[in-house]
Amino acid sequence: MEKFDYREALKNIPHKPGVYQYWDSEKELIYIGKAKDLRNRVGSYFNKDTQINAKTRVLVSKIRNITFTIVDTEVDAWLLENSMIKKHQPRYNVMLKDDKTYPWIIIKNENYPRIYWTRRIIKDGSKYLGPYASVSMMHTILGLIKETYPLRTCNLNLTRENIEKGKFKVCLEYQLGNCKGPCQDFQSEADYDHNIGEITDVLNGKIGNVVRGLKGDLEKAVSELNFELAHRLKRKQDLLENYQSKSTVVNSSITDVDVFSIASEEKYAFVNFLKVMNGTITQTQTIELKKRLDETDEELLTIAITEFRTRYSSTSKEIIVPFNIDLEDARLKFTVPKLGEKRKLLDLSQKNVMFFKKEKIDQYEKLNPEVRTERLLSLMMKDLRMNTLPRHIECFDNSNFQGKYPVSAIVVFKDGKPSKKDYRHFNVKTVVGPDDFATMEEAVLRRYRRVLDEDTGLPQLIIIDGGKGQLSSAMKSLKLLGIEKKVTVIGIAKRLEELYYPGDQYPMYLDKRSETLKVIQQLRDEAHRFGITFHRKKRDKGTLVTELELIEGIGKTTSEKLLKYFKSVKKIREATETELQEVVNLKQAKAITQYFKPSVSDVTGLQG
Repeated sequence: MEKFDYREALKNIPHKPGVYQYWDSEKELIYIGKAKDLRNRVGSYFNKDTQINAKTRVLVSKIRNITFTIVDTEVDAWLLENSMIKKHQPRYNVMLKDDKTYPWIIIKNENYPRIYWTRRIIKDGSKYLGPYASVSMMHTILGLIKETYPLRTCNLNLTRENIEKGKFKVCLEYQLGNCKGPCQDFQSEADYDHNIGEITDVLNGKIGNVVRGLKGDLEKAVSELNFELAHRLKRKQDLLENYQSKSTVVNSSITDVDVFSIASEEKYAFVNFLKVMNGTITQTQTIELKKRLDETDEELLTIAITEFRTRYSSTSKEIIVPFNIDLEDARLKFTVPKLGEKRKLLDLSQKNVMFFKKEKIDQYEKLNPEVRTERLLSLMMKDLRMNTLPRHIECFDNSNFQGKYPVSAIVVFKDGKPSKKDYRHFNVKTVVGPDDFATMEEAVLRRYRRVLDEDTGLPQLIIIDGGKGQLSSAMKSLKLLGIEKKVTVIGIAKRLEELYYPGDQYPMYLDKRSETLKVIQQLRDEAHRFGITFHRKKRDKGTLVTELELIEGIGKTTSEKLLKYFKSVKKIREATETELQEVVNLKQAKAITQYFKPSVSDVTGLQG
């Protein structure tokens, strides 16, 4: 039997709330669970230090694949788990979980309906709202109803005949103001039913309708100077406005819809499907489509919609999609939501498809690194408006120190990776003073003159670290060599990461999260690092070695030996004759100590 690599599977599971599903070697769903943190919860099954019972060990031994659905909150995970278990009934859920289900709020089918919670659904005409994943949340809702609407809690048979016969008397709940006494006809059935209608709207999330009605009643009470009633109405209004009971997963206003979203790559597309029935998600799945031709997202989504609806025998008349679908079917209504609960469902679907896409691409690129390279190069070609893949990229950067020791550096990337053996430094020969433009012009000219002479091959992309000025200088050299139209050349300005093209007045901006921009930044930073390293060495030799050579009997070779041994001029200055003789002879040691002895100010400006 093949062994399941759970460590590899865990790498693809996020630290997010959601529902996970375990599958066996026969591709049968054997367990569904919920989690506040998917990776931590799934990982606990395979942790040897975790105490698990015998049944759980049997379950773990049969796992051959793990799938999951991410949701926005832990409450959503609870609700989704419950609805999926009811739908699929995996055998290990029956064995390992207790038989409880989540509670519902019932509006009893009777005269003067009672409202209470239950775990049992009986088909007697009563209305059931929920389910509620959290018992405390459900009790909060019932508490709000009790505080806002006086309702009866007794189980008396309040028929019109019994009330008219005077069979009942009000109880303590009436005295406390929790009930208006319909048992003695102190409250009319019409008024009671009006309250039940408002409560139903509240439970269905239609609080706005209730609040608008209350505002009208409140204004009327104030105009009639009935301040006691106005106070009660205002308190009820405040309670309802502060009440939050909406959920992405449970919303009774969304009764039967299919939700689809899509994420595309060059060769693949991924489509997520959510099936919503009676306010809960009963099905969720993401599939992968491999492109054969250059199909559009609309074409691919249409194929996926047909596949999913056939697979799940869906008869939903409404389909929520991210963009308009040109599919002729009088029985279907396509909705592209912009706001509200349907938009939340679409966002949830989109979140799942994007995560699935990233997971799949990461898997492909790990198994086949060339896949990532081709994808990245194709993306760069598209973003930078090139005609060929930028397999060979070169980037230039200049450095100088107060106008002295100017150097230029070039770094090379091949197939998206640094090719360090091709890095080069240039000691600037023709430029006097701090002229960055002239330095760039010389470096580019020398680089590509040699490339042409040796026929080593031009890059597809040249990046110049700088704005319009540096880019123009580079183009002068390329035009002089006659190759300005054979390569793509761009400049990158540091301040806002603008990209400049030769001859374009305005810069181009890439998304800060763009992989193309990240590669360009990596090239620029690598060129800067490489150039600065060389520049410092040159500057140190120019400032430090020259100073040591002023000492009688100390030449260039000896100066370099001293710096290599003592690491800095400061340490040479502080060294004793005995310590200096580890590198030089006695006469040279005396000359060095004598040179540094007169005044510390004589060596101001030396750098270590």
